Amino acid sequence: MKGIVVKKFGGPEALELVEMEVPKIKENEVLIKVVNTSVNYADIKNRSGRKWKGPMPFVPGLDAAGIVVEIGDKVNRFKIGDRVICFPRSGSYADYAVASEKLTFSITEKMDFISAAACPTVGFLSYHLLKKIAHINEGESVLVHAAAGGVGSTAVQLAKLMGAGLVIGTVSREEKQQMAKEAGADHVIGYENFADSVNRITNGKGIDIILDSVSGRIFEESLDCLSHFGRLVHFGNSSGSTGMVETKQLHASCRSVLGFSLGTTRKERPEILQETASGVLQYIESGQLDIKVGKKLPLKAAREAHQLLESRTSVGKIILEIE
Repeated sequence: MKGIVVKKFGGPEALELVEMEVPKIKENEVLIKVVNTSVNYADIKNRSGRKWKGPMPFVPGLDAAGIVVEIGDKVNRFKIGDRVICFPRSGSYADYAVASEKLTFSITEKMDFISAAACPTVGFLSYHLLKKIAHINEGESVLVHAAAGGVGSTAVQLAKLMGAGLVIGTVSREEKQQMAKEAGADHVIGYENFADSVNRITNGKGIDIILDSVSGRIFEESLDCLSHFGRLVHFGNSSGSTGMVETKQLHASCRSVLGFSLGTTRKERPEILQETASGVLQYIESGQLDIKVGKKLPLKAAREAHQLLESRTSVGKIILEIE
């Protein structure tokens, strides 16, 4: 089969298209013929060596959509021919991927494979952040940083679907504002003095829930516009910087700072994603949630896909089509 591998850490040029063996499955795994996969920021961190701790070479890719072609002896939830999405063990930038039964989820004929491939990381993450970590309540306000990206635009939509009364998105460039607005954001603002803008929009009350994948200064300034009883959920550090919080910023105001990692959850508590999957897929299949796809490229253009994502000029998800 064909696949993209990283033999040594580096820039997009580290992604090599090679011929390789089809991966072997274990008794509790399924082999999936990949139709589409998505590009995530974690793929860049793994490729560059900032995150990857496993053996080399490796196949990048966190999620995939495709068809089950082989099942392990102890697999009972799937059969050959099933349409699925998954979080693979073996990477997803390839013709075939291996995934645990616990991290594989059925999709119906209603969902095309492009929408399905865009779903797992951004859909599951956004849903879990709002529903299970922030525990969003009807009428609450939500601030989504990086609101034009895959996670951001999905989180904006889900916040509205879950009953948010006000959704504000931040974006790094003016040309990204339209994507956040189309996702349903009531206000879209830049990062410059965003806390002042949020406080003005909320008449000084501040925001109930903030989703932060940027960290650094953005994390710290977020505390300047977090309401009493508000929840700041930190789930990434795309800025590469570290944000600091002082305990005195929390107790008297009854505010919370919460952390979440989809990667850690997949590794240590995969079973809790079943409920998340049901919620996300129901929204997509009913047409209520439209995960934005900004670009579709062939597998051989993986380098271009990484360059585009790293440029910070992309909007929506980038999808790789497996030939």
